[in-house]
Amino acid sequence: MTSQDIETTATPQADASPDLSRIGTESQWQLIRRRFRRHRLAVISLWVIVLFLIVAVFAEFLATGDPHKVQARYTYAPPQALHFIDRAEDGSWSFRPHVLGYKVEVEPEALRRVFRIDEEKKIYVRFLAEGHEYRLFGLIPMNRHLIGPEKPRDPLFLLGSDRLGRDLLSRLIYGTRVSLSVGVIGVVLSLVLGTVIGGLAGFYGGLFDAAVQRVIEFLRSLPSIPLWMGLAAAMPASWTPLQVYFAITIILSLLGWTELARVVRGRFLALKGEDYVAAAIYDGASTLRVVLRHMVPAFTSHIITATSLAVPGMILAETALSFLGLGLQAPVISWGVLLQEAQNVRVLATAPWLLMPGAAIVIAVLAMNFVGDGLRDAADPYNTN
Repeated sequence: MTSQDIETTATPQADASPDLSRIGTESQWQLIRRRFRRHRLAVISLWVIVLFLIVAVFAEFLATGDPHKVQARYTYAPPQALHFIDRAEDGSWSFRPHVLGYKVEVEPEALRRVFRIDEEKKIYVRFLAEGHEYRLFGLIPMNRHLIGPEKPRDPLFLLGSDRLGRDLLSRLIYGTRVSLSVGVIGVVLSLVLGTVIGGLAGFYGGLFDAAVQRVIEFLRSLPSIPLWMGLAAAMPASWTPLQVYFAITIILSLLGWTELARVVRGRFLALKGEDYVAAAIYDGASTLRVVLRHMVPAFTSHIITATSLAVPGMILAETALSFLGLGLQAPVISWGVLLQEAQNVRVLATAPWLLMPGAAIVIAVLAMNFVGDGLRDAADPYNTN
């Protein structure tokens, strides 16, 4: 066999071999990002969460009306479907968004007012319509909304109305901001408390570690509902809704740091015996530098995963508190407060659209759980994908 034959037979093998140029060159975050992108359900859920965050940030602009405006004429008005094609009597059509109006009828048996869709009455909708005034980001005065009726007095209830005739879609959009912010702020506070307390307990050990573990065991042994009832009763009745909002957030944080603290403590106990940590200590590095520079980065991905999985728990806790009347109360708008309208079975029989906040909760919690699962799989060092 000649050298030319050897080169000819070796060439296909070289082409078929995997690309080894990236091995050992990607950082930990690049590996996590590449693995996360392969988790399609997690990526889709991430975009859903981004959509929720956009709704929360631009709630005033996206709301179709004033969420606190009472319209007694339209109590329990059904949802109006949004139509984009306007067909004329002569058969021609044009792009002109509109909804159909209402006509009121009285049931002869129950003697109650019932709304029917009036197909002959069209309420035209325009984009960037004028509406109630607000301050975007609390700074910029505006009166433009994404969509709204051409005539401000015309009813526009894309998701129906509640018992006071308030627009459910606008209230749901405003409630997204409150419920998500409670979850995010509560998890951030829990993250700080759990990382600091659990890290100190794992690094120093001894009597401090034993005291922290007893406190954690005591907090985890308390029943949740009676504890929430006691804390809610302890809040002064003179507090403003904003003060109650921050109090609920702090309470949820004080009860949610224990699990993360135990995880961080266990990681610190394992890393404290590693050679590179001992080398940093012997080299004269301060305790703060050893913790922040050498120990915390070793399990940062795990902390991010635990945080993403804790946000749904915070949202569900706030929703449960508000639904039971122990958390946020009107005039504050949250998903839990909106679900209070759905406590009556008789009301749900006539106005099932009041359960829409529950659907928003399910979608948000599922999306966050899927993102957390994707991050957990991407951060797994034994994952070869």
